[in-house]
Parts: sequence; structure tokens; C-alpha cells
Amino acid sequence: MKLATYQDGSRDGQLVVVARDLGLAHYATGIASCLQQVLDDWDFLAPQLQALYVQLNTGKAAHPFPFDPRQCLAPLPRAYHWTQASAYLAATERQCQLQQQALPADAASVPRLRAGYGDAFLGPAQPLVLPADAQGVDVQTGLAVITGDIPRSSSPARALAAVRLLMLTGTVVRVPSGRAGAAAAAESGGLAIACSPVSVTPDELGPAWQEGRVHLTLQVLCNGRKMGLCDTGPSMHFHFGQLLAQGCKHHAWQAGAVLGSGLVSHASGPNAQGEPEWPQGACSIADKRAIETLQHGRARTPFLRAHDSLCAEMKARDGHSLFGTLALSLLAPEDTAETAQAA
Repeated sequence: MKLATYQDGSRDGQLVVVARDLGLAHYATGIASCLQQVLDDWDFLAPQLQALYVQLNTGKAAHPFPFDPRQCLAPLPRAYHWTQASAYLAATERQCQLQQQALPADAASVPRLRAGYGDAFLGPAQPLVLPADAQGVDVQTGLAVITGDIPRSSSPARALAAVRLLMLTGTVVRVPSGRAGAAAAAESGGLAIACSPVSVTPDELGPAWQEGRVHLTLQVLCNGRKMGLCDTGPSMHFHFGQLLAQGCKHHAWQAGAVLGSGLVSHASGPNAQGEPEWPQGACSIADKRAIETLQHGRARTPFLRAHDSLCAEMKARDGHSLFGTLALSLLAPEDTAETAQAA
């Protein structure tokens, strides 16, 4: 099923069930008021939402209405726990190549996790006001899972079974002046986490959900121009079960925890004929600049600034958008002042 959260003036919003083609929606009133309530009592409430989802898709729901992503908050507006992983190693390998450094010895065997703040995820209709001193920003797009309870020291299989929902995320990071690498951007700390309007249960992915990986294509547009077209499956070095198991190694995770895959990236290297083969774009500006530098000797793509925009979307094999469009617009501080004066 597909779930979203509509704005209603509260911090947690109003839970809605969304049709498979994202055309219609239905309030979950009478079942649950917000998504966290469902995550806390999944076995009892999820089947009721699933029944409403079937009715919505078969035209039998009582009070459907046109789904409007602009009315959405993040699927889970605030989470008790947010962790960002580095499931894809290709971008890190490129940065190490540029800096003439070797990957850490355990990079391919131990997942890297970084805890962050999940108390205010951005939804698709919420622009980000950049700090006045921001020299530029980057958006690292990827996937994220929302979990149920995960006991301490769970195995990857047990942890994977606790995945309740998936969504798209974009981690907005500040790029310090004079430093252009993805690692430098990550070290500067995240400004915000933007989310797709819709979250989906793993079964909604069908055969594209295989062993903790999503085998579909993530498309990223920067200012309306295609920047990346990346298959999120083959290059995912650590699957979500492994990442979650690493996260709960020393303490249990509670229902409503969110774990991001980190930046989606594809490996570059020689093809079957021994010729250089480069990824079809990138899912962050820093990785795109790294590819440009390795391929052409210099970076050509500038980092994002105020009034720029970035969109990410993933389509199912039937052509329908899975999560809706993660659409992030960046504003300067004076933009909000002008808006307030106009109002």
C-alpha cells in the first residue's frame, strides 16, 4: 500500500491512503490519525489500511478525493531516530581516487552509519531557506526505510523483516568554501532531510524488492535538466538488512526509526572492451563533479544556490511513479522576508 501525510496544522499531520497511480487518496480517519500510530500497532492497523487501499484502487472507497502532493508533509514528519548510512561505495571510491587515497581497510565489510536529527523532515511542498553564509549546497539523493521494532543484536534477516515502508530522501548538505568533495560536504553536517510525498510497503515493489535492495531506476533532475539516471540495486554494496543489523548491534531500535541508504552511486571503470565507462550521471552534485574531473580533468557543474531546484522520482515497472516526486526548492533569506511583506 501507499501512505502519505497531509498538512492539518499539527506536527504529525493527517494520515491518508494513496491509490497506486497516485490519482486519488482517502483519509485514514477511523483507523489511525498519524503514521506513528500505525507503526506502533502495525499488526492490528496495517491490515485495515490495506483493506482501504484495495477499496481505493477498485473504486469502492466511500469518500476518495484527488491526491495533491503539495498538501503533503513528509510521510513521517518527525522520527524518534534517524540514521544515514553509506550503502553505495562508488562515490566514496571516486573521492579517494581524486585525493589519491585508499579506501579504509574495512570499508567493504563494515557499514558506515551516522546518526542525525529526524525531528523535522521536509515534505515536497516545503522549500528550504538557506543560511545567509551558505556558499553552496549539495543534495545527496537516495532511499530510506521506516522500521518497526528491531531487537538489539538482530541478524540482517531479522532486521530486514522489520522494514515497514520505503521512501525517497534528499540529504541537503552545506559545501564549505574552497572544499568541493563529497566527503567534505558530508563532514559539514546536514541542513535538512527532504522526503518524497508518498511512502510504500515493500510488497508494493513486487519483484523489484530483492534481498533488501530496490532494483529500479532513480531519476534526478537539477533545475529541470536530467542529472542522474541510476539503478539503485546492483551498486548497493550493503543491503538494508545489513545496515539495520549494524545499527541495532548495541541497542534496540523502536518503531518509527528511519534509516537512509545514503547517496546512490554507480561504479565507473573499464567495460568489456577495456574502454573507460562512466555512470549515466549522478545523484549528487559532488559525485557529478568527481566524474567530470576524472573524465575531463575539471569539474563543470556548480553546486546549488538559492533559487535552484532539484527533483527525484522513481517509477515502478508498470510506469507509475512509486513515491511521487521529491521536489526541493531552495530560497534565500530575503525571499521569506519579501513573501511576508507581500502577505
